[in-house]
Amino acid sequence: MPPSSPPSRPPLAELAPGLSAAGKLDRADIEALGKAGVRTIINNRPDGEDPGQLPAADARRLAESLGIAYHHIPVTAVTLSRADVDAFAAVLGSAAQPVVAHCRSGTRSTLLWALARIGEGADPHALIAAAARYGIDIAALPAIAARLG
Repeated sequence: MPPSSPPSRPPLAELAPGLSAAGKLDRADIEALGKAGVRTIINNRPDGEDPGQLPAADARRLAESLGIAYHHIPVTAVTLSRADVDAFAAVLGSAAQPVVAHCRSGTRSTLLWALARIGEGADPHALIAAAARYGIDIAALPAIAARLG
């Protein structure tokens, strides 16, 4: 019997050194990320967003059993607030790298990163371009940043 191949890592968008965004993660994805050396996962999905979605509590137990720190900062387009951006930025500021932030498609996680970077003085248009390289559309970034203040 041939040896089993290691689980494949989910597609990642490298937003910055040590930080990537991903779409939805299941058990196999989290195990693959652990084997790849990921040290922190930030889950930006509300529980129950999709049928069969891995609940955050289960994902936390699995991640922590693999030595991965786990943070749940659930957001939607409607609920996104300055407090969410600040919480995301705080985790990034203290998290062991590499970090993978994820949501259904990677867009909300990328948007949170970009909003945090704007707070540090980054150019919104450069952030939009960086996300677009991975097919992630955050063109609404300036309007959302203005709404959040």
